[in-house]
Amino acid sequence: MEPVKVGLLGLGTVGGGTVNVLQRNAEEISRRAGRGIIVSHASARDINKPRICKTDDIQLTETPIDVVSDPEVSIVVELIGGDTLARELVLKAIANGKHVVTANKALIAKHGNEIFSAAQKQGVMVAFEAAVAGGIPIIKAIREGLAGNQIEWLAGIINGTGNFILTEMRDKQRDFDSVLAEAQRLGYAEADPTFDVEGIDAAHKLTILASIAFGIPLQFEKVYTEGISKITGEDVDYASELGYTIKHLGLSRITDAGVELRVHPTLIPKRRLIANVDGVMNAVLVKGDAVGPTLYYGAGAGAEPTASAVVGDIVDVVRVLTSDPENRVPHLAFQPESLSDLSILPIDEVETAYYLRIAASDKAGVMANITTILADNGISIDSMLQKEHKSDEKAAIIIITHTTIEKNMNEAIAKINALEAVNGDVVRIRLEHLDAD
Repeated sequence: MEPVKVGLLGLGTVGGGTVNVLQRNAEEISRRAGRGIIVSHASARDINKPRICKTDDIQLTETPIDVVSDPEVSIVVELIGGDTLARELVLKAIANGKHVVTANKALIAKHGNEIFSAAQKQGVMVAFEAAVAGGIPIIKAIREGLAGNQIEWLAGIINGTGNFILTEMRDKQRDFDSVLAEAQRLGYAEADPTFDVEGIDAAHKLTILASIAFGIPLQFEKVYTEGISKITGEDVDYASELGYTIKHLGLSRITDAGVELRVHPTLIPKRRLIANVDGVMNAVLVKGDAVGPTLYYGAGAGAEPTASAVVGDIVDVVRVLTSDPENRVPHLAFQPESLSDLSILPIDEVETAYYLRIAASDKAGVMANITTILADNGISIDSMLQKEHKSDEKAAIIIITHTTIEKNMNEAIAKINALEAVNGDVVRIRLEHLDAD
């Protein structure tokens, strides 16, 4: 049987890694897929640039539409990133009756509904395992391995750059700016790190995870997103003293009122396995009603970890090339006509616990005023620290609360900020216990 020919759009780090994995493991992949798989075509901005892979047997072009339109190519692998040209090329590939594999989380999060609809009409597959958490097969785990469960919630460390920064701040008592500069030197962070440190990259990935977990349309624009650039060494140290680690978490939970969809810095108890995922590694914790909590851990980026997911998708596509489109695993886990219209909860309606840090004058009655405000807004205190600053007669008051509604906390914080004895704004970081209950 003739090998299946694959066309790559993009021959950078992940593209080169994909070629290497397909070539190095060709025999094993053929045994799994039932047919040989070769990269026959590839596009790159500069075809003369040195590559991390062999390209002798690949037809190279600087015009990606040539790959999408070539009749020999059965599967188009989109690795160029962005959501403008990539969207155009993917839709063109689908229109040409080609299956698509992509590692592009922004493309799926923002345009996936349109792309999957077009693919369904054409009877082709769009596979996107590599779009979330690099080499961790989290899409397949939720969509297929946990298909017998009602997913209750999921939480993920799904951006390696942010996790590296917070790990270094905790372990080496460094400030955010110096660690960010190092992350840029090491190649973990881009020159413009906004997507990573402000949570946009994680929001793209969370959008996809929540959709396949809860059977809802992709709704990136409704994700509440908060970055880590305001996290200080003080907060990292105080959290640790109280038994918590700060992680930049993507979290989605189904409730009676709707679906929570949020990315923000989060205190997690140190005893949780996910709290001990450090450096550039990724992890996703998924709670199903039958299986309980399950943790998926691994490299979230890199040439071959991401290529592992890309090649896995290619193998899946090859396995079903001749199958009836109606009998394939749905793109978003649920049959398209069965997607739910559950609403996405606004952040004001979310229930969670909180870490508060309040800078206040070290005077009698200040603590009583603060606790009264919290009580008046229905907020109870779980634990508390008070750290005195001998030099300026001020104190840092650190409070861990029990679960409450965000809008109640907003009202309480506004009132605390207005107290004459309080200096500066209250620092608020959300807290999740992530237990099995």
